[in-house]
Amino acid sequence: MATAVKPESPFAEPVAEAAERVLDFNEKVADAGRKLSAAYLDAVDTAAARYADFEEKVAGATKIDWVASTASAHAGLTRELTGAYTSAARELIK
Repeated sequence: MATAVKPESPFAEPVAEAAERVLDFNEKVADAGRKLSAAYLDAVDTAAARYADFEEKVAGATKIDWVASTASAHAGLTRELTGAYTSAARELIK
């Protein structure tokens, strides 16, 4: 007994083409998201560095030693924490 071959669905090719377009679109969106995330992290780095610089400048202007040393330590902590946060986030968006 011969087996009958089913003809291919008339929707197979358009569905495959649509799926390919969706995959391409998803790749573009993901790439744009990575670029936006990188720009955001750059802005966070810049803002935190400026804040820490300002804090140290203010700390240097005070005449009270413990205030100056506390503010300077806080500025260093801000830099370290921001660096750790942005480094970890950059690893995730690769």
